[in-house]
Amino acid sequence: MKVLRTISEARAAVRAERAQDKTIAFVPTMGALHEGHRSLLRAGRNAGDVLVLSLFVNPMQFGPAEDLAGYPRPLERDLRMAEEEGVDIVFVPPPEEMFRPTAETFVDQKRLPNHLCGLSRPGHFRGVLTVVLKLFHIVAPDVAIFGEKDRQQLLVIRRMVEDLDLGVEIRSHPTVREPSGLARSSRNAYLSKAGRRAAPRLCKALLAGRRLLDRGVKDPAKIRSAMANIFKGEPLAEPDYIAVVDADTLEDLREIGDRAILALAVRVEKARLIDNLLWEAPARKPAARKAPASRGRRKPLS
Repeated sequence: MKVLRTISEARAAVRAERAQDKTIAFVPTMGALHEGHRSLLRAGRNAGDVLVLSLFVNPMQFGPAEDLAGYPRPLERDLRMAEEEGVDIVFVPPPEEMFRPTAETFVDQKRLPNHLCGLSRPGHFRGVLTVVLKLFHIVAPDVAIFGEKDRQQLLVIRRMVEDLDLGVEIRSHPTVREPSGLARSSRNAYLSKAGRRAAPRLCKALLAGRRLLDRGVKDPAKIRSAMANIFKGEPLAEPDYIAVVDADTLEDLREIGDRAILALAVRVEKARLIDNLLWEAPARKPAARKAPASRGRRKPLS
Protein backbone atom coordinates (compact mmCIF):
# COMPACT_ATOMS: atom_id res chain seq x y z
CA MET A 1 0.00 0.00 0.00
CA LYS A 2 1.42 3.37 -1.03
CA VAL A 3 0.89 6.33 1.31
CA LEU A 4 1.38 9.56 -0.65
CA ARG A 5 1.32 13.16 0.52
CA THR A 6 1.79 15.30 -2.56
CA ILE A 7 -0.37 15.89 -5.62
CA SER A 8 2.50 15.04 -7.97
CA GLU A 9 3.12 11.70 -6.21
CA ALA A 10 -0.58 10.78 -6.35
CA ARG A 11 -0.87 11.68 -10.02
CA ALA A 12 2.24 9.70 -10.91
CA ALA A 13 1.03 6.62 -9.00
CA VAL A 14 -2.38 6.67 -10.69
CA ARG A 15 -0.80 7.30 -14.10
CA ALA A 16 1.40 4.22 -13.66
CA GLU A 17 -1.65 2.07 -12.93
CA ARG A 18 -3.55 3.47 -15.90
CA ALA A 19 -0.60 2.66 -18.15
CA GLN A 20 -1.38 -0.98 -17.37
CA ASP A 21 -5.03 -0.49 -18.44
CA LYS A 22 -6.30 -0.70 -14.88
CA THR A 23 -9.49 1.01 -13.73
CA ILE A 24 -9.47 3.30 -10.68
CA ALA A 25 -12.03 3.23 -7.85
CA PHE A 26 -11.92 6.10 -5.38
CA VAL A 27 -13.26 6.60 -1.85
CA PRO A 28 -12.78 10.21 -0.67
CA THR A 29 -13.02 10.69 3.12
CA MET A 30 -12.02 13.04 5.93
CA GLY A 31 -10.49 10.13 7.83
CA ALA A 32 -11.46 8.95 11.32
CA LEU A 33 -12.58 5.80 9.54
CA HIS A 34 -15.33 3.59 10.97
CA GLU A 35 -17.39 0.61 9.83
CA GLY A 36 -19.33 2.78 7.41
CA HIS A 37 -16.08 3.70 5.67
CA ARG A 38 -15.02 0.06 5.72
CA SER A 39 -18.19 -0.75 3.81
CA LEU A 40 -17.39 1.97 1.25
CA LEU A 41 -13.88 0.57 0.81
CA ARG A 42 -15.24 -2.91 0.19
CA ALA A 43 -17.61 -1.53 -2.43
CA GLY A 44 -14.68 0.32 -3.98
CA ARG A 45 -12.54 -2.83 -3.95
CA ASN A 46 -15.20 -4.48 -6.14
CA ALA A 47 -15.63 -1.46 -8.42
CA GLY A 48 -12.16 -1.19 -9.97
CA ASP A 49 -8.75 -2.76 -10.37
CA VAL A 50 -7.02 -0.16 -8.17
CA LEU A 51 -8.53 1.26 -4.97
CA VAL A 52 -7.56 4.79 -3.93
CA LEU A 53 -8.52 6.29 -0.55
CA SER A 54 -8.07 9.93 0.40
CA LEU A 55 -7.78 11.10 4.01
CA PHE A 56 -8.17 14.87 4.13
CA VAL A 57 -9.90 17.05 6.70
CA ASN A 58 -11.04 19.79 4.35
CA PRO A 59 -10.86 23.17 6.10
CA MET A 60 -12.95 24.81 3.40
CA GLN A 61 -16.13 22.96 4.39
CA PHE A 62 -16.01 23.98 8.07
CA GLY A 63 -17.63 27.17 9.32
CA PRO A 64 -15.89 29.58 11.73
CA ALA A 65 -17.60 28.14 14.82
CA GLU A 66 -17.42 24.47 13.75
CA ASP A 67 -15.17 21.64 14.87
CA LEU A 68 -12.23 21.84 12.44
CA ALA A 69 -9.59 21.99 15.19
CA GLY A 70 -11.11 19.13 17.17
CA TYR A 71 -12.07 16.84 14.28
CA PRO A 72 -10.51 13.41 14.97
CA ARG A 73 -7.40 12.53 12.95
CA PRO A 74 -6.31 9.00 13.99
CA LEU A 75 -3.99 8.47 11.02
CA GLU A 76 -2.29 5.25 12.14
CA ARG A 77 -5.63 3.58 12.86
CA ASP A 78 -6.98 4.75 9.49
CA LEU A 79 -3.99 3.33 7.67
CA ARG A 80 -4.44 -0.03 9.41
CA MET A 81 -8.05 -0.21 8.24
CA ALA A 82 -7.01 0.80 4.73
CA GLU A 83 -4.45 -2.00 4.60
CA GLU A 84 -6.96 -4.52 5.97
CA GLU A 85 -9.38 -3.61 3.18
CA GLY A 86 -6.84 -3.90 0.39
CA VAL A 87 -6.40 -0.22 -0.45
CA ASP A 88 -3.66 0.29 -3.04
CA ILE A 89 -3.03 4.04 -2.72
CA VAL A 90 -3.75 6.34 0.24
CA PHE A 91 -3.56 10.06 -0.50
CA VAL A 92 -2.97 12.07 2.70
CA PRO A 93 -2.20 15.65 1.67
CA PRO A 94 -1.58 18.45 4.16
CA PRO A 95 -3.93 21.47 3.79
CA GLU A 96 -1.23 23.63 2.19
CA GLU A 97 -0.80 21.02 -0.55
CA MET A 98 -4.48 21.17 -1.48
CA PHE A 99 -5.18 24.89 -1.03
CA ARG A 100 -2.67 27.59 -1.85
CA PRO A 101 -3.13 30.91 0.01
CA THR A 102 -3.45 32.63 -3.38
CA ALA A 103 -6.33 30.41 -4.61
CA GLU A 104 -9.20 32.35 -6.21
CA THR A 105 -11.17 29.60 -7.94
CA PHE A 106 -13.99 27.72 -6.21
CA VAL A 107 -17.01 25.64 -7.19
CA ASP A 108 -20.49 26.95 -6.45
CA GLN A 109 -23.88 25.46 -7.17
CA LYS A 110 -27.14 27.39 -7.34
CA ARG A 111 -29.97 25.18 -6.16
CA LEU A 112 -29.23 21.98 -4.25
CA PRO A 113 -27.01 23.53 -1.55
CA ASN A 114 -29.78 26.00 -0.61
CA HIS A 115 -31.70 23.41 1.38
CA LEU A 116 -31.24 21.26 4.50
CA CYS A 117 -27.64 21.48 5.78
CA GLY A 118 -26.79 24.30 3.39
CA LEU A 119 -29.16 26.64 5.23
CA SER A 120 -27.38 26.34 8.56
CA ARG A 121 -23.89 25.79 7.15
CA PRO A 122 -23.35 28.58 4.59
CA GLY A 123 -20.36 27.87 2.35
CA HIS A 124 -20.19 24.21 3.37
CA PHE A 125 -21.06 22.77 -0.03
CA ARG A 126 -18.83 25.27 -1.80
CA GLY A 127 -15.99 23.70 0.18
CA VAL A 128 -17.19 20.16 -0.51
CA LEU A 129 -17.54 20.67 -4.26
CA THR A 130 -14.21 22.47 -4.59
CA VAL A 131 -12.22 19.76 -2.80
CA VAL A 132 -14.02 16.89 -4.53
CA LEU A 133 -13.39 18.44 -7.95
CA LYS A 134 -9.69 18.85 -7.07
CA LEU A 135 -9.50 15.24 -5.88
CA PHE A 136 -11.18 14.02 -9.06
CA HIS A 137 -8.60 15.90 -11.14
CA ILE A 138 -5.75 14.43 -9.08
CA VAL A 139 -6.96 10.82 -8.84
CA ALA A 140 -8.87 10.69 -12.16
CA PRO A 141 -11.11 7.84 -11.00
CA ASP A 142 -13.44 5.80 -13.15
CA VAL A 143 -15.76 5.26 -10.17
CA ALA A 144 -16.18 7.15 -6.89
CA ILE A 145 -18.14 5.80 -3.91
CA PHE A 146 -20.17 8.01 -1.54
CA GLY A 147 -22.39 7.06 1.40
CA GLU A 148 -26.12 7.76 1.45
CA LYS A 149 -25.96 9.12 5.01
CA ASP A 150 -24.71 12.35 3.44
CA ARG A 151 -27.46 12.30 0.80
CA GLN A 152 -27.39 16.04 0.10
CA GLN A 153 -23.65 15.79 -0.51
CA LEU A 154 -24.26 12.83 -2.83
CA LEU A 155 -26.79 14.83 -4.85
CA VAL A 156 -24.67 17.98 -5.17
CA ILE A 157 -21.67 15.91 -6.31
CA ARG A 158 -23.76 14.06 -8.88
CA ARG A 159 -25.02 17.39 -10.18
CA MET A 160 -21.47 18.76 -10.44
CA VAL A 161 -20.29 15.65 -12.30
CA GLU A 162 -23.18 15.93 -14.75
CA ASP A 163 -22.92 19.70 -15.24
CA LEU A 164 -19.15 19.68 -15.77
CA ASP A 165 -19.00 16.42 -17.81
CA LEU A 166 -16.40 14.93 -15.49
CA GLY A 167 -16.75 11.37 -16.71
CA VAL A 168 -16.71 9.85 -13.21
CA GLU A 169 -19.35 7.28 -12.27
CA ILE A 170 -20.80 8.20 -8.87
CA ARG A 171 -22.05 5.20 -6.92
CA SER A 172 -24.00 5.47 -3.70
CA HIS A 173 -23.72 3.05 -0.80
CA PRO A 174 -26.33 2.42 1.92
CA THR A 175 -25.93 3.94 5.37
CA VAL A 176 -24.24 1.64 7.87
CA ARG A 177 -25.79 1.72 11.34
CA GLU A 178 -24.88 0.73 14.85
CA PRO A 179 -27.11 -1.89 16.55
CA SER A 180 -29.09 0.97 18.11
CA GLY A 181 -29.94 2.33 14.65
CA LEU A 182 -27.58 5.30 14.96
CA ALA A 183 -25.89 6.02 11.64
CA ARG A 184 -22.13 5.45 11.76
CA SER A 185 -20.30 8.77 11.81
CA SER A 186 -16.86 10.02 12.79
CA ARG A 187 -18.60 12.59 14.99
CA ASN A 188 -20.17 9.82 17.09
CA ALA A 189 -16.82 9.83 18.90
CA TYR A 190 -17.85 13.12 20.51
CA LEU A 191 -20.78 11.50 22.34
CA SER A 192 -20.77 10.63 26.02
CA LYS A 193 -22.65 7.57 27.29
CA ALA A 194 -25.71 9.74 27.84
CA GLY A 195 -25.34 11.18 24.35
CA ARG A 196 -25.18 7.70 22.87
CA ARG A 197 -28.48 6.88 24.56
CA ALA A 198 -30.05 10.02 23.06
CA ALA A 199 -28.57 9.86 19.55
CA PRO A 200 -30.56 6.83 18.27
CA ARG A 201 -33.63 9.06 18.34
CA LEU A 202 -32.58 10.30 14.90
CA CYS A 203 -33.21 6.86 13.42
CA LYS A 204 -36.38 6.40 15.49
CA ALA A 205 -37.72 9.70 14.13
CA LEU A 206 -37.11 8.58 10.55
CA LEU A 207 -38.85 5.28 11.21
CA ALA A 208 -41.81 7.10 12.78
CA GLY A 209 -42.15 9.17 9.62
CA ARG A 210 -41.86 6.13 7.39
CA ARG A 211 -44.58 4.29 9.31
CA LEU A 212 -47.02 7.11 8.59
CA LEU A 213 -46.06 7.17 4.92
CA ASP A 214 -46.55 3.42 4.69
CA ARG A 215 -50.04 3.89 6.14
CA GLY A 216 -50.90 6.37 3.41
CA VAL A 217 -50.38 9.68 5.26
CA LYS A 218 -49.29 12.21 2.61
CA ASP A 219 -49.32 15.45 4.62
CA PRO A 220 -45.68 16.56 5.22
CA ALA A 221 -46.70 18.58 8.30
CA LYS A 222 -48.04 15.44 9.98
CA ILE A 223 -44.87 13.53 9.10
CA ARG A 224 -42.64 16.28 10.49
CA SER A 225 -44.74 16.49 13.66
CA ALA A 226 -44.45 12.75 14.26
CA MET A 227 -40.68 12.94 13.79
CA ALA A 228 -40.37 15.96 16.09
CA ASN A 229 -42.32 14.18 18.83
CA ILE A 230 -39.52 11.62 19.13
CA PHE A 231 -37.22 14.31 20.55
CA LYS A 232 -39.63 15.62 23.17
CA GLY A 233 -38.36 15.01 26.68
CA GLU A 234 -34.76 14.47 25.55
CA PRO A 235 -32.74 17.52 26.63
CA LEU A 236 -29.52 16.28 25.01
CA ALA A 237 -31.00 16.24 21.48
CA GLU A 238 -31.77 19.59 19.86
CA PRO A 239 -33.04 19.41 16.24
CA ASP A 240 -31.56 21.84 13.74
CA TYR A 241 -34.05 20.84 11.03
CA ILE A 242 -36.62 18.14 10.39
CA ALA A 243 -37.69 18.05 6.75
CA VAL A 244 -39.73 16.18 4.17
CA VAL A 245 -38.34 17.06 0.76
CA ASP A 246 -38.43 16.16 -2.90
CA ALA A 247 -36.06 13.27 -3.62
CA ASP A 248 -34.46 15.05 -6.57
CA THR A 249 -34.62 18.81 -5.88
CA LEU A 250 -34.57 18.75 -2.03
CA GLU A 251 -37.36 21.33 -2.03
CA ASP A 252 -39.92 21.16 0.80
CA LEU A 253 -42.96 19.17 -0.24
CA ARG A 254 -46.52 20.40 0.11
CA GLU A 255 -47.88 16.98 -0.70
CA ILE A 256 -46.04 13.68 -0.86
CA GLY A 257 -46.22 11.67 -4.05
CA ASP A 258 -44.41 8.42 -4.78
CA ARG A 259 -40.97 9.48 -3.50
CA ALA A 260 -39.68 11.66 -0.69
CA ILE A 261 -36.65 12.12 1.51
CA LEU A 262 -37.09 12.39 5.25
CA ALA A 263 -34.07 14.25 6.58
CA LEU A 264 -32.92 15.72 9.85
CA ALA A 265 -29.95 17.29 11.57
CA VAL A 266 -29.81 17.16 15.36
CA ARG A 267 -27.26 18.49 17.79
CA VAL A 268 -26.56 15.88 20.46
CA GLU A 269 -24.22 17.38 23.04
CA LYS A 270 -21.45 18.94 20.91
CA ALA A 271 -21.98 16.64 17.91
CA ARG A 272 -24.13 17.76 14.99
CA LEU A 273 -25.53 14.51 13.57
CA ILE A 274 -27.42 14.04 10.31
CA ASP A 275 -29.51 11.19 8.94
CA ASN A 276 -32.06 10.61 6.20
CA LEU A 277 -34.32 8.06 4.65
CA LEU A 278 -35.48 7.74 1.06
CA TRP A 279 -39.12 6.63 0.96
CA GLU A 280 -40.68 5.19 -2.17
CA ALA A 281 -44.26 4.08 -2.53
CA PRO A 282 -44.67 0.36 -3.15
CA ALA A 283 -45.05 -0.48 -6.81
CA ARG A 284 -48.66 -1.02 -7.71
CA LYS A 285 -49.47 -4.43 -9.04
CA PRO A 286 -51.45 -4.43 -12.28
CA ALA A 287 -55.08 -5.37 -11.78
CA ALA A 288 -55.68 -9.08 -12.32
CA ARG A 289 -57.62 -9.85 -15.48
CA LYS A 290 -60.88 -11.68 -14.99
CA ALA A 291 -61.04 -15.11 -16.50
CA PRO A 292 -63.79 -15.39 -19.16
CA ALA A 293 -67.00 -17.02 -17.96
CA SER A 294 -67.29 -20.70 -18.81
CA ARG A 295 -69.90 -21.43 -21.47
CA GLY A 296 -69.85 -25.17 -20.98
CA ARG A 297 -69.09 -27.75 -23.67
CA ARG A 298 -71.56 -28.84 -26.29
CA LYS A 299 -72.44 -32.48 -26.39
CA PRO A 300 -71.35 -34.09 -29.62
CA LEU A 301 -74.17 -34.86 -32.09
CA SER A 302 -75.24 -38.49 -32.12
